Amino acid sequence: MAPIDTTKDRPAAPSAGPRQDLHDVLAHVRGFAPQHRFPSVDEIVERADRIAAAHPDVVGRRRIGTSRLGEPLHEYVVGSGPDVLVIGGVHPNEPIGFHTALQLLDDLAGGAGPAASAGARWHVVPCIDPDGARLNESWFADPGDRVHYARGFYRPAPDEQVEWSFPLDHGSAYFDRSIPEAVAVARLVDRLRPAMVVGLHNGELGGVYYYLDRDVDGVVAALQELPARLGLPLDRGEPETPEAVPHAPGVFRTLSSASTHDWLIAQGIDPSGHVSGGGLADYVAPYGSVTFVAELPYWSHADSDDVSDAGVPYSEVLRRKADDLTELGAVLTDALDRARPHMQIDSPLRRASEVFVPHMARAGQTERDRAATVDPRRNATVAEVFSNGDLVRCFRLRYGSMLHRALTAEVVAGTATPQVRAARDELDRHLEDWYAEASSVTGLTTWPIERLVAVQYASTVLVAAAAVRERGRP
Repeated sequence: MAPIDTTKDRPAAPSAGPRQDLHDVLAHVRGFAPQHRFPSVDEIVERADRIAAAHPDVVGRRRIGTSRLGEPLHEYVVGSGPDVLVIGGVHPNEPIGFHTALQLLDDLAGGAGPAASAGARWHVVPCIDPDGARLNESWFADPGDRVHYARGFYRPAPDEQVEWSFPLDHGSAYFDRSIPEAVAVARLVDRLRPAMVVGLHNGELGGVYYYLDRDVDGVVAALQELPARLGLPLDRGEPETPEAVPHAPGVFRTLSSASTHDWLIAQGIDPSGHVSGGGLADYVAPYGSVTFVAELPYWSHADSDDVSDAGVPYSEVLRRKADDLTELGAVLTDALDRARPHMQIDSPLRRASEVFVPHMARAGQTERDRAATVDPRRNATVAEVFSNGDLVRCFRLRYGSMLHRALTAEVVAGTATPQVRAARDELDRHLEDWYAEASSVTGLTTWPIERLVAVQYASTVLVAAAAVRERGRP
């Protein structure tokens, strides 16, 4: 492979601004080829390496680290100008970014499209957590079925996630047990001091929304307009976490562990059970990097974009959510408590369950406390009713299924005692009810993968162009 050019040239011909960028990027992404599945880890590596090998004078390939199970981690570098770092697979159950990263790399290698003319030196890490991604591959070939997705779901415990295992020393929060994948990213950030850092995330059900630390060069309005221009809804429901601060509908200030810690303290909540390590935004903050995340839904519902009055008090919606989360926590806690003394396999699924199961009960209490603080005269919107209810549904499917997989691993390995089998069988009965309830939701739209990739790709390029203009100014 060719050596990586370390020059920091400014863009020769910056674009006119976010409006022109939006026009250019829309023209490009509308031509993306249909996709019907997500690539496996082996396919991601093979395709990225093939692109680099086909363009040895354009694409640099550099090893940046090693995964916990021994897989090499690489970045692919193209272009010159202010550095833009794009990381795929920061949460391994969010694979839309695998296609986005590979499409971006392919376009950059061929000098095609608005990414190549953004004036940036792009650093693309297609899959930062191959170990976690492999635990989700069972549903990658059929991602449209929500129950099938849930049965194969895996999300690491927070201190084993790349996103939330960066060093943290803020208030009462301290963390210094970064996983190797996060260490690899941290070294990369320290070397680059990038103009922009992008984590390629995605949501699950709802509309499109974003996290952006600031409205760089007036890009927020273009981000809001983008989904509708590609036929997707902008999410106007309840934020995924109550401390999210909106710049505008559908665009929130980037989340960080430091900001979450401070919000919890302000609410009178002990942050120790809610904050583990730092996020990517915490780590890059000293460098002044623009941080950006586009969250895309696999599925949408018309109610998630409906801001009309639902005719029910918002406090009542929150109390209902609190009751449901508390009940979910009780069911999962009972299964885990019964099985734990007899479990012998220290799997990632078990470690994740040990964290997320008790979190459900705490989340219920947090929502109950929040309900007591809102104006009792304020009615919820239809979108808020739907998104609060669906978050409970999401957690039932995710964390119930993941605990079931952990218990099933004991059965498959031949180490399950009668107590473990009984706990799994009882959980299985609850899961079948939750799967049936999820399947009964009507009006869901399953979005074509290429359209989701188009929104993530386009929004990334929009913000990158804006960040490059900002970094290039004297």
